[in-house]
Order: sequence, then structure tokens, then C-alpha cells
Amino acid sequence: MAVFIWEGKTRSGEVRNGTMEAKSADDVIQRLGAQQIQASKVKKKSAEIHFKLGSGVPSKDVVIFTRQFATMIDAGLPLVQCLEILGSQQQNVHFRKVILAVKTDVESGSTLADALGKHSKIFDELYVNLVAAGEVGGILDTILNRLAAYMEKNMKLIRQVKGAMVYPSVVISVAGGVTAVLLIFVIPVFEKMFKDFGGTLPAPTQLVIDISNGLRSNLAAFIIGATVFVILVRGIGKTKRGRLVYDHVLLRAPVLGPLFRKVAVAKFTRTLGTMISSGVPILDALLITAKSAGNKVVENAVMYVRERISEGRTMADPLAETAVFPAMVVQMIAVGESTGQMDTMLQKIADFYEDEVDVAVAALTSLLEPIMIVGLGVLLGGLIVAMYLPIFELAGAIK
Repeated sequence: MAVFIWEGKTRSGEVRNGTMEAKSADDVIQRLGAQQIQASKVKKKSAEIHFKLGSGVPSKDVVIFTRQFATMIDAGLPLVQCLEILGSQQQNVHFRKVILAVKTDVESGSTLADALGKHSKIFDELYVNLVAAGEVGGILDTILNRLAAYMEKNMKLIRQVKGAMVYPSVVISVAGGVTAVLLIFVIPVFEKMFKDFGGTLPAPTQLVIDISNGLRSNLAAFIIGATVFVILVRGIGKTKRGRLVYDHVLLRAPVLGPLFRKVAVAKFTRTLGTMISSGVPILDALLITAKSAGNKVVENAVMYVRERISEGRTMADPLAETAVFPAMVVQMIAVGESTGQMDTMLQKIADFYEDEVDVAVAALTSLLEPIMIVGLGVLLGGLIVAMYLPIFELAGAIK
């Protein structure tokens, strides 16, 4: 993505400017329009070396801020006073500065959505657009509560997926580390001992010794090759086509594919349902939902649905044409469209698939645990047996 410098006017006629990462100038104009800012100038920023350090604010802090903000607004406290209180009690120094900067902008006459939009690393497009809808509809406290609930459920999904990956990652790392130590440091000791015995070594033992010698003599090349491979894979993953291929493979993977598909469906329906129930127009809601999908295949599918809806079609039919979402999801959305309860139906689908993710994570953990244990036992046990085979043969010959 490129960085663009933009300038535009808000609904009140106030001039705003800033920078935004986007694929094209049209994308910047579209996203500014979703924030109710009419762009007057969009220019690509000249290339420069920069390091993206992230927001520096944990998602948990943003959720707590949103919950407390909603409570204060509901209690009737003025907006500026709410921001002053929340900023002064915030322990994260960076987040405190951001909140107080938002308060200053609001005091100067800016809308809350416009003020939050200046800090896009912390408050994303979904957050800003929902706040804008809440300000227009006079239901800011309700919108903030919905946002907090959405973020909590999204964090839960992320924790579940990460939790499912922790066990196999730890086991594979331990197995790789132990195997490397055996091959580099332990096997050479056995090799020296076997040379002193003389004679021909069993085939498994000779194979392990050959692998050990090859690894030790080419260790630097192996490390460099592995590093280059990782950098290359990550670099390809950052390209548009490479990311699409990776995400496509991820959704079709034998064991993990169904889990990631359920996570994608849950996130899509929860995001879209939250935005529609908050009064965000369907085309804007689909655009933001696509951008926050986290999967290129899902993003392309949602953008396809958005294009078809802009042509006057319903959502269910183009959604089925993408072949990304399960038939049950398409049918339930069709029912929601026909009954005028799309937001309610989307939330029900999200609840169902979040429960499905719970079950899938538990099943995946139960499946991987014995597989990993057996695999680790076979790998390390095989190395040990291969090293002790000559000793067993020598003991038999002595008898």
C-alpha cells in the first residue's frame, strides 16, 4: 500500500487534512466519504524509509475506554468532560495523549468521529464510522456499548485461534531444538566411539551420522538458507497475489481450514451486523467489513457482493456465487433480507459460529495432542535407537 496526503471538508465545512495508507487515490476518497469528509485534494506521498511500530495501545485498553465512555455519556456527562476524565486516569502514556488530543479537537468544534479519525492506528474505520452514526442518530452511548461488545468478541476469537496454535507451535519448536542439539553435539560423540570399535555400522545409525555431519559442516549455509526462505515467504505474503494464494490455501487446509473458515464467517457477520444495526449504510458497511476481514479471499468475496448490491441485487445471491460462505449462512441472510431483520439474523449467525469456533478449537486440541506426542516420540526415539543399535549388536556378539 502507498501513503497518501489528503485534504477535505467535513459536513460542517471545516477543512481537514492528514495521511492515509491505501491502494489508490480512489480508495482514499471512498474511505474519507465513509467518514463523511469530502476530499478536495489527494496526493501520493513521496517514498521514504519508515518503521511501523504499531499503535502502542493494547486492544483491551481501547475496550475499557469505550465501555467507560459509554457509561459516562449515558449518565449525561458532557463529551469534553468525559474525555478529560478518561484521559487523566489512563495509565498508558501514549493512549492518554491521544485521548487528550481528541478532547482538544472536540473543544475546537470538531466532531468526535473526525477527532478519532486522526488516530487511525488506534481507532480504525469501523470504530470511526460507528461513532459518526451514533453522533448523527443521537445514540452515541448505545453505539459505544455495541462497539465494546464487538471488540470483546473479536478479541475472544483471536485468543481462541492463537490458543489453538500455541500447543503445536511449542511442541514443534521443542522437537526441532532437541533434534538439533542431538545432531550437532551428541551424535558426534557416538560417532567417535563407534570408530574406535571398528566394523560396519547399521544402516539407520550410518544415516543419522551422515545427517549430523552434513548439518555440522553446512550449519552456516543452513541458517542463512532458512533465514532467506522465511524472509522470502513473508515478502511474498505481503504482495496482493501472494496474500490471496496464502489465504486461499489457509481456508482449504485439511485440519485448520474449517476452523479459519468459521472464524472468518463469525467475524464477517459480527462486523456487518454491528454496523447495520448502528445505522451505517449497507454499501459503506460492506466496504469497511471487507477491509477488516483479515483474509484476502473473504475480502474479495465481500467486495464482489458490494458491487452486485450497488447494481440493485440482493445480498444472498451474490454471496452464494462467491462459494466462500456456507449454504446455511447464505440462506439465513436471505431470510433476514426478506423479513427486514438483517442485523438480527447476522448477529445470530455470528453467535452460532463463535460457538462453533469454541467446539472446533477444543476438537483440534484433542486431535493434535496425541499426534504431536506420537510424532515427537517417533522422531526422538528413532534417533536414540539408531545410536544404540551398534551397542546392542556389540553386546550380542560378546555373548
